Amino acid sequence: MVYDILIRQVRDIIRQSIIHSDIEYAVEPARSGFGDISSNVAFLLSKRLHQSPADVARIIADGCIIPPDSLIDTIRAHPSGYVNAYARWDKLAYMILESSIREGYGSIKTGQSCIIEHTSVNPNKALHIGHARNIIVGDVVSRILRKAGHKVTILNYVDDLGLQVADIVLGFRHFKYDIEPPKGIKFDAYCGDTIYVDTNAQYDKHPELYKMRSDILYNIEQGDTDDARMAKEITRRVLAAQLSTCWKLGASYDILNFESHIVQSGLWSQIFDKLKKMKIATYESEGENAGCWVIRDKVLVRSNGTATYMAKDIPYAAWKMGIIKNPFRYVRYEGQPGNTPLYQTIIHDDGIEMPLKADMVITVIDSRQSNLQEMISNILYEMGGKNYIHLRYEAVTLSEKTAKDMGISTDGKTQMSGRRGIYVSVDSVYDTLYRKAYSETSKRNPDMGTDALHLTSHVLSVATLRYEMIRQDLGRPITFDMDKSTRLDGDTAPYILYAYARACRVLEKVRDFGHADTSCIYGDKELHLLRLLGMYPIIIRDAASNLSPKVVARYCHDLAVAFNAFYESCTIIGSGAHQGGRLYMTRAFGAVMHDALHMLGVDAPHRM
Repeated sequence: MVYDILIRQVRDIIRQSIIHSDIEYAVEPARSGFGDISSNVAFLLSKRLHQSPADVARIIADGCIIPPDSLIDTIRAHPSGYVNAYARWDKLAYMILESSIREGYGSIKTGQSCIIEHTSVNPNKALHIGHARNIIVGDVVSRILRKAGHKVTILNYVDDLGLQVADIVLGFRHFKYDIEPPKGIKFDAYCGDTIYVDTNAQYDKHPELYKMRSDILYNIEQGDTDDARMAKEITRRVLAAQLSTCWKLGASYDILNFESHIVQSGLWSQIFDKLKKMKIATYESEGENAGCWVIRDKVLVRSNGTATYMAKDIPYAAWKMGIIKNPFRYVRYEGQPGNTPLYQTIIHDDGIEMPLKADMVITVIDSRQSNLQEMISNILYEMGGKNYIHLRYEAVTLSEKTAKDMGISTDGKTQMSGRRGIYVSVDSVYDTLYRKAYSETSKRNPDMGTDALHLTSHVLSVATLRYEMIRQDLGRPITFDMDKSTRLDGDTAPYILYAYARACRVLEKVRDFGHADTSCIYGDKELHLLRLLGMYPIIIRDAASNLSPKVVARYCHDLAVAFNAFYESCTIIGSGAHQGGRLYMTRAFGAVMHDALHMLGVDAPHRM
């Protein structure tokens, strides 16, 4: 990678200029105004030499000898104390552009394996906007890690047991709801918006329902009961509806793991015995948890013998880490778009074996689960499992205007809640974005055919939702605003896609690119774009090492800003001797942006 070569050359030149070879100093791409490559070496040496960083930087810069064949032009001391290197862009421009258009540009060969679990929504309701952040973060991180050379296996944990499933079964059985939803309503929305909400509203009015729910839960966990069979039918139908939403957003999976299989497989028994032998789990004989098995006041097994969600999470996490034997076999789950086959767990002898072993396990769950995830991580560590990572994120709310436009009463702070019926589904948000995109695209492109309009509107809708879920730090809550997120200016997906479409239009007008004379590339706007193109491999490394989708999102926006500035200030077609080099830059921008957007799970339309 070109910037890696630059960094290595600068490091070698500085090393020969100093006598303190034991100093571990940084050499990295520079901030604006600090050259092309910058080093903090003077700050570290100033303590030993008892001189100011600025004085030490001048001494180092004066002593640097640059080889004739180097990509470095000059090395200068900055008044702040940084040692800054300036590249020979007459040599570097062609190297960056030629690398940028190659397939696989920016890819890294790490050879590590990784398991990522994301989505994992209870199969009793439609996905809400908060779930969208989980899905999109998990999907983008998996794409980044694959680009960085990891072998990634994506899991979706289906909690087809638990109280939320018992609620739905109780609703259908006791309140006699029709098993088929009203016309035009998806089954997941029907279960969540009607059955689940209405049933939960009845418990305080009719306390006897709590006992009925407890009995249903016990029957479901036993496996071979009418309640269990009904629960399986309902959860599989809800799952299919949920997956259709996930696939619409561009997410895909490798394996569906069912909680019922984890319970029935004996994984829990293996782990439970270990927890008791290691005295991690203890039995409570008195108090509010009398008759329960607990870990640090958290109930694992209730007094009636049913397991809590934490008790099911521990063996699943241990299985992901490879601490216990894999009891599952796998069969295809049909319907996933694309070329990635999707498998589901089974616990009988049919199906195929798929041994899983990973160097790193990532679980994408919101920050409200941090204490539980930390506890699980500590338990796994005591059992020999390392590199179990909780990738946490904050909640999503709607802006007051967006909520009002979608018929939801909220102060912009209320979190999504399926139990109370306070949420907006991902399908509803997508449909609203789609209608908005279709209206705008048809106005801007009156000659565009119907199929192209539908495809472009779909791409814009998915891109908008995806970008809004990842452009901020994962530790910051998101207030999703429909109007702001669809603007053609600012930090939005449409702005980025518009820059890409601009480049496509330029390239479509040219048949003969001519000679790409990169020696004519010397303007500020050209050099800024060129620097960003060269930085792409470093961006991928940064995003992968920090598991940060925001790094790639920010890069896409910066790249779009740089290209738009280049496009608006530099004539491309008809620029004489400059045309070949500028077309080459436009082509390189398109290639890199297309690849970066793919990491975000975004298709890039040629017209908008």
